[in-house]
Amino acid sequence: MSDKKTAREIHPSAPIVSSEHLTSQDSWPLSEFEYGMIIAHNGFTRWMIRCMQAAGYADFSSLDILVLHNVNHRGRQKKLVDICFVLHVEDQHTVNYSLKKLVKNGLVQREKHGKEIYYSASEKGVTACAKYREVREQCLTSAYRSLDKEGSEISQTAALLRLMSGLYDQASRAASSL
Repeated sequence: MSDKKTAREIHPSAPIVSSEHLTSQDSWPLSEFEYGMIIAHNGFTRWMIRCMQAAGYADFSSLDILVLHNVNHRGRQKKLVDICFVLHVEDQHTVNYSLKKLVKNGLVQREKHGKEIYYSASEKGVTACAKYREVREQCLTSAYRSLDKEGSEISQTAALLRLMSGLYDQASRAASSL
């Protein structure tokens, strides 16, 4: 018999975790948080793809959509390395692939300045982002407004996610050195 207690033995109203075998007695809240991130990530990914489809642009991955919105952000040209930095993507080749796909579909344009390539949203890309926003307003934002009137809970959650992101980054660096 194992000395490790199960979630139900530690907490009568057991926390919802994805991998009970990864938890220790004092880390249940972290495991609950991780499970929340897993389902939030998958729900958000599914939402982005369906929203883009409803806007009239099918066959784009969630990363493609994030890259398009980042390239369109503030109407400024951006370099690959800057897009990766803002989106916190380590593998540049995945973002580069998305950029090529978006250029091929006419949503993003590229311009070479010396050795650097700069990307910006094309007119079609700006239109796609505007249509995405319309669907977002109709399907998501209206529901969100009824949840958090002042936006304070959402802002606090966003701050917590950014903080936890730093913790996971630090832990991944530590794991790389083992």
